[in-house]
Amino acid sequence: MFKILGDTGEHLVVELDGDEVTVPAGVSVAAALLYLDRIPTRHSVVNGLPRAPYCMMGVCFECLIEVDGVVDQRACQLQVRAGQRLRRQLATSKVESA
Repeated sequence: MFKILGDTGEHLVVELDGDEVTVPAGVSVAAALLYLDRIPTRHSVVNGLPRAPYCMMGVCFECLIEVDGVVDQRACQLQVRAGQRLRRQLATSKVESA
């Protein structure tokens, strides 16, 4: 489990994969998932391998997650909000080769 540096002690409730969970306020969705030890965030559509937050600055796209019904959101670029509906993209659908 990861520790949030500068944790204010404030927490909020979000829905993750249908379960209500409590996460620190003021952090990114990616940081909240790491804090909860709820990784991987998705599986690769190319080879089905698990993926998790990597760069934490929006460059690598490894932290893609569904947020409030919108797929392929970069979890590291979104601040967690009370009541958010988060769903990890764990279904494996491989890309068809030509």
